[in-house]
Amino acid sequence: MKRPKTFIFSILITILLSGFSFSQAQETPTDYLKPEFHKNRREALRAKLPENSVAVFFANPVRNRANDVDFVYHQDPDLFYLTGYKEPHAVLLVFKDEQTNPDGTRYNEIFFVQERNARAEMWTGRRLGDKGVQEKLGILNSFNNSAFKAYDIDFGKFDKILFYDFKNDVRDTGSPSDLFDLISQFKTKVGYGTDNTSLSTELPKNNLNIRELNSIMASLRGIKTPEELELLRKAVFISTVGQVEVMKAMKPGLSETEIQGIHEFVFKKYGSEYEGYPSIVGAGHNGCILHYIDNHKPHIESTEMVLMDLGAEYHGYTADVTRTIPVDGKFSPEEKAIYDLVYKAQEEAIQMIKPGVTFQQLGAHAKKVINEGLAELGIINTKDERHLYFPHGLSHHIGLDVHDKGSRGALEENMVITIEPGIYIPANSKCNPKWWNIAVRIEDDILVTKDGFENLSYYAPRTTEAIEKMMRQKSPLDKFDLPALKKGQE
Repeated sequence: MKRPKTFIFSILITILLSGFSFSQAQETPTDYLKPEFHKNRREALRAKLPENSVAVFFANPVRNRANDVDFVYHQDPDLFYLTGYKEPHAVLLVFKDEQTNPDGTRYNEIFFVQERNARAEMWTGRRLGDKGVQEKLGILNSFNNSAFKAYDIDFGKFDKILFYDFKNDVRDTGSPSDLFDLISQFKTKVGYGTDNTSLSTELPKNNLNIRELNSIMASLRGIKTPEELELLRKAVFISTVGQVEVMKAMKPGLSETEIQGIHEFVFKKYGSEYEGYPSIVGAGHNGCILHYIDNHKPHIESTEMVLMDLGAEYHGYTADVTRTIPVDGKFSPEEKAIYDLVYKAQEEAIQMIKPGVTFQQLGAHAKKVINEGLAELGIINTKDERHLYFPHGLSHHIGLDVHDKGSRGALEENMVITIEPGIYIPANSKCNPKWWNIAVRIEDDILVTKDGFENLSYYAPRTTEAIEKMMRQKSPLDKFDLPALKKGQE
C-alpha cells in the first residue's frame, strides 16, 4: 500500500526528533536551579496561602515582533520561580490543602503544559511535554494543556481563588489549548464574567481574588535563598566585568552602540542568556535621560562622560550595575565634583545597610547628602530648594526581575537591593552653564547580611581615582579593527 507523503514526512520527523532525547542534558549548563529548589518554593507558597484557597499562575504570552517573527520568549518570573518551566502556554494551580480526584488519588498542585509536537519542535526546538515535566522538573501531577478544559475542578468550593488580573493582550494562535484558550477556559470555570470585563474595574463579589497573590509572592521572592544568591552573585560579577572591560577600552570616537556591544559580549562570553533590561549607554547630554536606550550616538567626544547602566541576566536572575566614566580617562573639575558628591551619597547610604533599616531611611539620607552638596556647589540656592537633579528613588530589589518583588519596608537578611543615587543637570538648567550636561549615576547591588551588608558589585571601580587608574590599563580590544563601511554599504 502506498503511504501518503504527509504520513511519511511525519514519520521522518518523529525519527529525527527521537535523537533529541532528554539524554542530551549534558549540553546545557550544570548550574541551573534544581527541581528541589522549585518544589521548596511551592511548599513555601502553600504555607502562606489563605485557608481553603488555590493560587493560579499563567505562563507569559508569546509576543510578536513583526510578521512571522516573535520576540525571544521569556517566562513569567513567578511561574519560573515555582516550576523552572521555560515554555509558553501553561498554567499552574497550587492548592492550600490536598485535593482528591474521583478515583481517590490525592494531590496539592496541578500543572498543565505545552504538549510535544514533532513538526513544531523541528522549527522552534524541543519541548518537555507532560512526561518531560514529570521527569525533568519533578512535577508529577502534570498534564498536557489540552487536558485543562475537561479537567474537573470545583472552584466554587474555595474561599479564595488567587490570581493576577488579565490585561486582555494575549493573541489567539488558533490552537485550542494555547494561552488564549487556557485563560478563556479558566474564566469560564471560575465565573470570571461573560463580558470579559476586568476585575480591576469591578470588585469581585465572589471568591475571585486579584489582590493578595502579589504580596504573598513578594514576601517569598524578596528574601533570597542560597541557590538564588549563587546565581545573583554570578550575574552581578559578569556585569561588573563588562564595566571594567569598557573602562579599559574607552576612547574618544567610540559609539554608544559599540560600548553596549562590549558589555553584552562579556555577558555572552560568560553564558548569560539575556540582558536583564534594555541596556542604557548615555554619552554627554544623553545621560540626563534616565532610561535612555537609543544608544545610537555615533561618535562620543573626549570632553563627555558616559553613563552605563547594564545588567546581565544569568539563568533567570539579573544584576543592575551603573558606572559613569570620562571618555578621555580623566574627570574634569566639574565632573569630579558632581561624581564625588554622588559617591558620597551612595557610600553613606551603603554603610547604613543592615536588617531593620528602612528603604525610606536610606533614600532620605542620600537625598539629604545630595541636596547639601548641590547647595554648597551653588547649583541650588539652599539645601531645601525643590529640584529635579535627583528625580528617582535610591533603591529597589533585584532578582528574577530587575525591579524585583519584595517588601518596601524594613530591610531583612538575604534581601538584595540596589543603591543608586544620581545627579542629572540638563542644558538650560537654572545654574552656571559649566554644570550643564553633566549626568552621573553610580549603582551597586548590595546583599543585606545578618548584621550589615556585602557589596556584590565591588569588582567594578567606583571612586574617581580607581576609575581613572583602570582606564589607563590596556584593553584586548585596542587592536580590534573592522573594515570601514564604504559608500553603498552604509
